[in-house]
Amino acid sequence: MIQVIHAQDILKDLEAITVEDSLPTIATFKGTHISIGHSVETRKKGVLEISSMNRFWNRPVPDTERVQTFAADKWNSRVGVDYGISDRFTVGAGYGTGYRSIDVFGKYRLFYQRDSGAKFPFSITLFQGGVYRGKSSFKGILYTDEAMTTKRDVPSENKFATTTQLLIARKFSRNFSFQIAPTYVFRAEDKLVDDASPHHFAVGFGARYKVSNHVSIVSEYYYVLKPVDFVDTYGPFSLGANWEVSNLLLQFKLTNARNLVEDKYIIKTENNFNFRDGNLHFGFHATYFIQL
Repeated sequence: MIQVIHAQDILKDLEAITVEDSLPTIATFKGTHISIGHSVETRKKGVLEISSMNRFWNRPVPDTERVQTFAADKWNSRVGVDYGISDRFTVGAGYGTGYRSIDVFGKYRLFYQRDSGAKFPFSITLFQGGVYRGKSSFKGILYTDEAMTTKRDVPSENKFATTTQLLIARKFSRNFSFQIAPTYVFRAEDKLVDDASPHHFAVGFGARYKVSNHVSIVSEYYYVLKPVDFVDTYGPFSLGANWEVSNLLLQFKLTNARNLVEDKYIIKTENNFNFRDGNLHFGFHATYFIQL
């Protein structure tokens, strides 16, 4: 009788552990970026990520719809490092060549998707980023009493921006994952335009489809709820492929986004996604992981 009772107690304990300590769903996305934007993924504790992002595009020929025939007339890049403080919390910083920008960010995983035990349908991560640009990036029409001008020196206090995102994703199957990203952007330089608001809202959509063990197709698009009206802007879009090679992740993409920091490419993408006027850019992103 004593042995029977003891066996029943063990079975109850094992059942309780299965329900309470259900394992999270892993690898919703392979890297911390889907394509042009951040994913819900955070680095594991003690993992250092070193990345290089690049954009290449052609220069339009004046007064025509043709572009130069060189593979890359112009170039923009960002070199960054990310580090996993814990499995849930990742911090990072980067330097961008285009506007001599310095950006920092933090990502905290609020919830993990769990498909067994104590189930939860989504992974949710909070992202907060900030950037300071040493070189003026302002383009727009400034209205004055006498005339209109399209260029103006930007004071230091107007050279920063912040981006806040709630990244919500679900891994529907082994091969398919989808993410939605409500986004708030504050751009201090937009206050220089009469009647323009520095507050912006957008919604991002991203997807990944795994076509083999090491290759996946990825795409992203951001819809800006109220685009700025002092320049023509378009929603950033990308389509590309990710290739996993051991501790190295290679990302290749076609996109209309020339810039590499969230506030700029989400709100101020000034060219549409097409093959005319140098609008279609090639992007390359290499990420290497080191376990410290």
